[in-house]
Amino acid sequence: MSAAPILITGGAQRLGRHCAERLCDDGHPVIISYRRERPALDALRERGVITLPADFSSEAGIRDFITRLRDTTDALRAIVHNASDWLPDTLGEEAGANFEQLFRVHMLAPYLINLEAHDLLEACGEPLRDIVHMTDYVAAHGSRKHLAYAASKAGLENLTLSFAARYAPTIQVNAIAPAMIMLGEDDDEAYAEKARAKSALGTIPGPGVVYESLRYLLDSRYMTGVTLPLDGGRHLR
Repeated sequence: MSAAPILITGGAQRLGRHCAERLCDDGHPVIISYRRERPALDALRERGVITLPADFSSEAGIRDFITRLRDTTDALRAIVHNASDWLPDTLGEEAGANFEQLFRVHMLAPYLINLEAHDLLEACGEPLRDIVHMTDYVAAHGSRKHLAYAASKAGLENLTLSFAARYAPTIQVNAIAPAMIMLGEDDDEAYAEKARAKSALGTIPGPGVVYESLRYLLDSRYMTGVTLPLDGGRHLR
């Protein structure tokens, strides 16, 4: 257990919330960012999680978050970049706006936070310090239906390599690339069956496998610049 907190961006729901709860179970102090108020935040706050609102849709919003983060803590054990957005590919002016939005959330926010919070990681005082980027299966494989999303996640995967080289040997920088970890609230059984068929293991495992991968990276002393594929053998199909 570290006395310095672990930051999880986008930690109010789904994978981010699960990881925040599990880190609390393991005795780690946690800070999360969130985009909008939701009931789940109250439960996290009751467990001692520090919750900071954040708007990563603009550089000003990202820098405002960094300022408030620095006002909240003088050290970090790790940064987990989980904040994500999902916008369609369209035609016309909206196409460019959507691409820019995905770029800011998936690339600019991690880029600026990694640079500006570097000293917070160095101040941790622990032998282990980590940055973990949550990318996606499509970062390496592309997507015919979500080009901008895939491209921005691929950019984040590339940042993993660059920051790993820049921050070695004192900070490990790695990524996790999941595929179909959990269903959405509106997904029916027909969708679930189709999703299970995409992986060699034929299952939708739930968020626990993401935390297991995160825990592995946080505990490792000899891994940096690596992307862990978490796809159930989807690449074999």
